[in-house]
Amino acid sequence: MKRDVLQEKILTILVDDFEFVQPGLDDNLRDDHGFDSIDAIELLGKIEGILGLALTREEKEKAMEIRTINDILDYIELIESSRTT
Repeated sequence: MKRDVLQEKILTILVDDFEFVQPGLDDNLRDDHGFDSIDAIELLGKIEGILGLALTREEKEKAMEIRTINDILDYIELIESSRTT
């Protein structure tokens, strides 16, 4: 999936489901939008839905390094590339 399509899907989720207001791609999710660990777990479930697959334990642990929307997009691209090789 192309990055611009992923970006649109993630931004829609963050605005509609997490009530972000005008999220910037480099905003700190926690500091700028009050994103917490429960939100992160919910977002991981939505990412699994976007990808159409279940994330491994290692992939979920890697998600704990996410701080920005750009990090989310990089994370999804990494998963997609590792699954297709």
